[in-house]
Amino acid sequence: MQGISILPVRGLPEVTEGIDLAPLIADRAAAAGTSVLAGDVVVIAQKIVSKAEGRKVALAAVEPSAEAQRLAATCRKDPRLVELVLRESSEIVRCIPGVLIARHRLGFVVANAAIDQSNVPGGEDHALLLPFDPDGSAQAVSDALSARAGGTVAVIVNDSFGRAFREGTCGIAIGCARLEALVDLRGQPDREGRILQASLVAHADEIAAAASLAMGQAAEGVPVAIVRGVSLGSKPRPASVLVREAERDLFR
Repeated sequence: MQGISILPVRGLPEVTEGIDLAPLIADRAAAAGTSVLAGDVVVIAQKIVSKAEGRKVALAAVEPSAEAQRLAATCRKDPRLVELVLRESSEIVRCIPGVLIARHRLGFVVANAAIDQSNVPGGEDHALLLPFDPDGSAQAVSDALSARAGGTVAVIVNDSFGRAFREGTCGIAIGCARLEALVDLRGQPDREGRILQASLVAHADEIAAAASLAMGQAAEGVPVAIVRGVSLGSKPRPASVLVREAERDLFR
């Protein structure tokens, strides 16, 4: 590895439902002089994937259940938003004033089931859900970009999650295609010849976090970055392998 480049793709328009992301990204990158090449990893913000897939919900159309109203009274959140959290989740992990932690149906343990209202047209009257199948979303964009580039282009769908026992959010991979999302180094020797026993590297998360430096977290308007110079790994694995099964939760 000679070095890693992280190239922001600027100037993308507001994404709406039905937009085909692959040609939009490829054309905008080419116009900016940073064409997508074989071997690149294209990191895409979850928000524009969800917008393109029609995952925006008008809160006016949401009828809170009795359970949503009960939880909303405790966490002091909009009962309609809490109802969406219940619909998107398999378990409520924690509910206290100002905090609602859920296990999303995809396995993520995250605040508000990763439902977001920032940078969503319609403001507080609308919310954005995660893509229905983030790995599938990444695969579709990867297929189109790889065909256009004439070689393998990996794709990561990136979101910002909080982390247990750590302050602040960090970019992580919720979807991944044509990349070894989790690299298993167990059985390999370290520099001293000792055999590694527990080394599993969240390769896709590391790339997602690095790309977030170029993409930003607020009003930057850069939902795509090209990461160049990283290994794609030897065995493509989706982002779903990064989710630890509930039965292996060591802290509950």
